[in-house]
Amino acid sequence: MSSAMQTSYLPATTDSIAQALEAKDPSESISILYRVLENPSSSPEALRIKEQAISNLTELLPQEKKAEELRTLLTQLRPFFSLIPKAKTAKIVRGIIDAVVKIPGTSDLQISLCKEMVEWTRAEKRTFLRQRVEARLAALLMENKEYSEALTLLTGLIKEVRRLDDKLLLVDIDLLESKLHFSLRNLPKAKAALTAARTAANAIYVPPAQQGTIDLQSGILHAEEKDYKTAYSYFFEAFEAFNALEDPRAVFSLKYMLLCKIMVNQADDVAGIISSKAGLHYVGPDLDAMKAVADAHSKRSLKLFETALRDYRAQLEEDPIVHRHLSSLYDTLLEQNLCRLIEPYSSVEIEHVAKMIELPVDHVEKKLSQMILDKKFAGTLDQGAGCLIIFEDPKSDAIFPATLETIANIGKVVDSLYVRSARIMA
Repeated sequence: MSSAMQTSYLPATTDSIAQALEAKDPSESISILYRVLENPSSSPEALRIKEQAISNLTELLPQEKKAEELRTLLTQLRPFFSLIPKAKTAKIVRGIIDAVVKIPGTSDLQISLCKEMVEWTRAEKRTFLRQRVEARLAALLMENKEYSEALTLLTGLIKEVRRLDDKLLLVDIDLLESKLHFSLRNLPKAKAALTAARTAANAIYVPPAQQGTIDLQSGILHAEEKDYKTAYSYFFEAFEAFNALEDPRAVFSLKYMLLCKIMVNQADDVAGIISSKAGLHYVGPDLDAMKAVADAHSKRSLKLFETALRDYRAQLEEDPIVHRHLSSLYDTLLEQNLCRLIEPYSSVEIEHVAKMIELPVDHVEKKLSQMILDKKFAGTLDQGAGCLIIFEDPKSDAIFPATLETIANIGKVVDSLYVRSARIMA
């Protein structure tokens, strides 16, 4: 397991565990715990002490950033797993995988570790553990943007778990499938998978963290469909669940709540939510970013909007959900500003419009041409002169609709007269 395990073993007793915990140096603690595991005794008391040693190692090794040692530990514990109940084995395996997750920059190691464990559990016919490790592997592949491999793995796993009717795992997998389809921009399938997760969740008790995850995903999908009011309700439910558990995802739920407020033109409410008792607990770069966007939106200032995007790049641009909605908000804001600026003119230099709006000329020109094509206003671009020519909106003559209505009414009268005459003739 380690060079430490080459030395003589220690007795599997509580005194040995106490000695490890009292050691001044973490490396010394790890060495003592390894020597306890080397003890050949398999009495019930020895097995219990060894489980305690493994638990302590899974806490100490991540602190020392020893990811490879955790992997080696998991491999070399396999003979020990045959001596303890399967449920305890599952708990230890998942605990060690979780310990590796705590070490940054180990995503590739986590994936290969999960793949190794899937092979081992398949060979040992440990179905319960294999399914959970496969679900974890699919989540890791999705985070690594290996979507096709993750989808293939999930498709087979869902069929197997549905057959076994393991509702709690089914909720996890359906939720994961929903996130995966959302990442692939397949909204109908993402919604179908989320509905399946909700259906499975309704049949069992779902832990609050899991319920919060379902609400968070529901909010994200509703926001994607521009139903921001419903999305806000789901984000609020998720925030309450995560806040009670002190889960770090609470700040993301709160951030998305503020995004919904901005998207429904209620940016003034953002400051109130941030300064509330729950909001003050999460004050930091994420909420500062949303406050800066809300201020820019309230003042309808593109310059402030771009400053916010630049200053809070990590919180806004690198969050795919926020970035997608802010792109659409930026476009709307830009169109409103351009329409307001060109309103007094029948012809105006594009350069002058760009100066007033404080944006590059080519960017403004591109946006104006897009607005003309989208029929946001009537006009044309004279690129030779570098001008925008605005046409007056053609006023529709009221006489034409009235004439059409009269003709339609005459048609109805003629039809009814024809029916009457047909009856008389009969």
